[in-house]
Amino acid sequence: MRQETVAVVLGTRNRGKVAEFKVLFRGIPVRLRSLADFSGVPQVEENGKTFRENAEKKAREYAKATNMIAVAEDSGLEVEYLGGAPGVRSARFAGERAGDKENTRKLLRLMEGVPWEQRRARFVCVICVADAEGATKCAEGVCSGRLSYEMRGTRGFGYDPIFVPDGYRKTMAELEPRVKNRISHRAEAMRAFRETLRDFLEKRANRSTPLSKMRPPRHPAPRGGAG
Repeated sequence: MRQETVAVVLGTRNRGKVAEFKVLFRGIPVRLRSLADFSGVPQVEENGKTFRENAEKKAREYAKATNMIAVAEDSGLEVEYLGGAPGVRSARFAGERAGDKENTRKLLRLMEGVPWEQRRARFVCVICVADAEGATKCAEGVCSGRLSYEMRGTRGFGYDPIFVPDGYRKTMAELEPRVKNRISHRAEAMRAFRETLRDFLEKRANRSTPLSKMRPPRHPAPRGGAG
């Protein structure tokens, strides 16, 4: 029997991330939309203590605001020597308005003089799906490695220029995109999430409320509008 195509909203306005998820969802009967397709959907405050808490909160809030199944993620870097910092504050490590370079330079200053053996770190990514009733399911991906002593490479973003994954001598920012996209925390999370989403959709389809009877989104924006 042919599966019904389900509308799914991604908790992002970033076109690059939307493109990544389109690749992830190939073969799964979903029709993707992003927050850019809606008006009146507020930004969700990321105040959780873990990546999972933030990802689940965003997925639930966006699902409730749009009355659609929603997918959201949260990710960052955890450094053993710093007790797991910057963690959920990875994007704001050097301040609320800090950019990638400011965050990376602050981390390098904190790690100054720390020997190679104690520079263990890992990237973590958690992706969650939720429906308007609050049901959620998540998947996680991890990429372990060490921090270099200086920034190297021009590819990637965030802390990529100082992160050397296990088994490599180059930083993430020096690796070829095809290599990074195979070993990264986000790639691992996406591989796991593919099955997580399929299972979530199958279980939801078997519940009492058919997908075909879901109410339309409450905040549709004109085509091309920004959310």
